[in-house]
Amino acid sequence: MHSAVLLIEFGSIILGLGLLGRFAARFQLSPIPLYLLAGLAFGEGGLLPLGASEEFVATGAEIGVILLLLMLGLEYTASDLVSNLKTHYPSGLVDCALNALPGAAVALLLGWGPVAAVVLAGVTWISSSGVIAKVLGDLGRVGNRETPVILSVLVLEDLAMAVYLPIVTALVAGAGLLAGSVTLAIALGAAGLVLFLAVRYGRVISRFVSSDDPEKLLLVVLGLTILVAGVAQQLQVSAAVGAFLVGIALSGEVAEGAHTLLSPLRDLFAAVFFVFFGLHTDPSSIPPVLLPALGLAVVTALTKIATGYWAARRAGISVKGRWRAGGALVARGEFSIVIAGLAVAAGIEPSLGPLATAYVLILVVLGPLTARYTEPVAMWWGRRRERGRPEPEPKPEPTPRATEADAPVAD
Repeated sequence: MHSAVLLIEFGSIILGLGLLGRFAARFQLSPIPLYLLAGLAFGEGGLLPLGASEEFVATGAEIGVILLLLMLGLEYTASDLVSNLKTHYPSGLVDCALNALPGAAVALLLGWGPVAAVVLAGVTWISSSGVIAKVLGDLGRVGNRETPVILSVLVLEDLAMAVYLPIVTALVAGAGLLAGSVTLAIALGAAGLVLFLAVRYGRVISRFVSSDDPEKLLLVVLGLTILVAGVAQQLQVSAAVGAFLVGIALSGEVAEGAHTLLSPLRDLFAAVFFVFFGLHTDPSSIPPVLLPALGLAVVTALTKIATGYWAARRAGISVKGRWRAGGALVARGEFSIVIAGLAVAAGIEPSLGPLATAYVLILVVLGPLTARYTEPVAMWWGRRRERGRPEPEPKPEPTPRATEADAPVAD
C-alpha cells in the first residue's frame, strides 16, 4: 500500500512539473518560480502536504543538485577556466563586492548572525547560469559582443563556488576553525589537482570514459559523477563541487555526448530539487520576510546591472552593450537555492529559507525583463536627459585686435 501511494504521489509531481514547464514555455518564462510555488503548495502548511514520497523526493533533489553542477562543468574546458581567471578576475572581484555585501548586511541587520550572513551573501551574489543562458538564446544575443563578458562573469562565479561551498558546508555544520581550514584545504587541493589533470591529461581521461554506445557512456559518466560527489561529501567537501570538477575534467566529444544524454535527466531532477526546497518552506513564513526580500531584490538587481556595465566597459563594449550585459545578469536561481538549502537543512535560521525563496521568486521573474528592457530604458533616459539639458549660450565673438595695417595713417 505504501509503495502504491509513493508511486501515485511521485507520478503526480512529475506530471504536474511537466504541465508547469509547458505553461512557462508558452509564455517564454523560466519554470523555476512555478516549481518553487508547486513545492510551497504541497509542503509544510500547504494545500495538500505530501507524506509517502517525501524521502524519495529528497534523494531526487540531491541528485538534481549533482547533475546541475556536472552539466555546468561540462560547459567549460580547463583551459577556458584558466584563461578566464587570468583575463577577467577584476570583474569577478567587483561582482563579489557589489552583490555579496548587500546580502551579508541584511542578514546582520536582521540579527541572524555571521554564519547566516555568509550564506545570504552567497544567495545574493550568484546569478542563475541556466536562466541567463536561456534568456540570451531566446533574445538572439548569443553572438553579441557583450555575451563573452556575461559568460566570463558566470564562469568566475562558478569557479568561486568551488571555494565558497566548502566554506559554507563547514560553517553550517558547526565545524571549528581547524576543521573548517582542513575542509577548505582539501577542497582547494582537489580543485587544483583536477584542473591540473584536466589541462595536462584531459584527453586521456576523456578517452577512458569515452564509448560509442550511448548507454555505456551515460552509465559511466553518471556513475563516476555520483561516486566522486559521494566521496567529496564524505570528506566534508560539498558533493556539488565534486560533480562540478568531474564536468571540468571531461572534454571534447565525451563532454558533448554526455551533455546530450544527461540533459533530460538534469531537467527532471533539477525540477524535483526546486520542488523539494519549496516543500520545506511554510507559505505562512513568507509574508513576514517579503519586504526585506523585495528590498534586497531591488538593490541587488541594480548592483548586478552595475557589475555587467563595468565588466563590459572594461572589455571595450559600446554603451548599449554595457547596459545589455548588466540587465542579463540580474536573474538568480539554482545556485541561490542550493546555498540556502544547506543552511535550511542545518537549521541555521528559520527565516532564511522563506526569504531566499521569495528573493529568488522575485528575481527569476524580473531577470528576463531586465535582460530585455534595461538597454532601451537606459537609452530613453539618456535621450531625455539630453533634451532637458539647457543649450549652452553662444560665446560672444572676440573683438579683432588692431594691427599696424589697420592703424590710421598720419597726414
